Amino acid sequence: MTQLSIKSLSKAYGSFKVFDGLNLDADAGEIVVIFGGSGTGKTILLRLIAGVEEPTAGTIEIEGHDVSDIAPEHRGIGMAFQNFALFPHMSASENIATPLRAAGAGEDVVKSGVAKVAKLLKIDHVLGHAPRELSNGQKQRTALARALAAEPNILLLDDPLRNVDAKLRFEMRLELPRLLRQSGAAVLYVTQDYKEAMALADRIAVLAGGRFVQTATPEDIYLRPATLGVARLFGDPSINTAETTVESDGAHVHVTLGGVKLAVAPTYKSFAGRAVTFGVRPEAVDISATSGLAATVVAVTPLNERTVLLLQSDNGWEFLASLPSSASGIPEPGTRLHARFGEAGTHLFDRQTGVLLHG
Repeated sequence: MTQLSIKSLSKAYGSFKVFDGLNLDADAGEIVVIFGGSGTGKTILLRLIAGVEEPTAGTIEIEGHDVSDIAPEHRGIGMAFQNFALFPHMSASENIATPLRAAGAGEDVVKSGVAKVAKLLKIDHVLGHAPRELSNGQKQRTALARALAAEPNILLLDDPLRNVDAKLRFEMRLELPRLLRQSGAAVLYVTQDYKEAMALADRIAVLAGGRFVQTATPEDIYLRPATLGVARLFGDPSINTAETTVESDGAHVHVTLGGVKLAVAPTYKSFAGRAVTFGVRPEAVDISATSGLAATVVAVTPLNERTVLLLQSDNGWEFLASLPSSASGIPEPGTRLHARFGEAGTHLFDRQTGVLLHG
């Protein structure tokens, strides 16, 4: 069931347009991650949905009803922020209880509601503590508990893990999907951490240049990025790129990299003569090949479970290969080798528009 629907939503401050014509649906029990860089309008979008700000144009519907004229406290929305935003003069228990009390719940309902969500988030032992007595992890869980306490239909989470340590952030990436789906709410989760987006989302909506440039599952975003810009946002190390042209000689279709003709799928034949940007994921670079693009290992960087090689082709193109650190025979700097590129991690993008070409 569609819980939240954003239709042709626009927001401008004077002549400055934050975004223009956004469309997005979120179903009950679904986690949609709003992903984008700093300044793309992610937090403003949440504030519009919450009713804290008014849109310039477009509508926001909750369960099929336009909520433009409905006050924030009556929209059935829970919200948690990256800076926790806890009331310093209240205990953790009192902070969690605020949405229940604002809704006019009786004390028995408040008490049971606080106890239920605190147990779920494993903070029932610190309910009597003031925010200053809580660790950042406990503050984060308290803020999330407050957002969940009133059992909202829609949950807006504004980068809630940004200010917690790396260990807790990793643990919460594992825990949060279960907790959020258990709530049954439609969840919009804002982050600019692509790993967090990939770990948490049912779908990712990539916000850039005032619009959603792609909305898809994490797998589709990574394996089939709609644009070169999206491809560069996901992956560490980032995708390798080189400018080239699609060429065809009869049944064979290829691009030229480093002075070497490399075959691409025959279905790209219709793009013959097109100026393109060739992109290949570092993990799709195969250096065990006996033929292909000749290159020299320039540097080797161990990164925990992966080892990254910086390679340079004979004509000077530098690119990265990412290998499992457990792989045998990782070459040393100065080693000569050949590289081939796996089809699953290789893409061609129109050089002018950056749009993915479908071969």
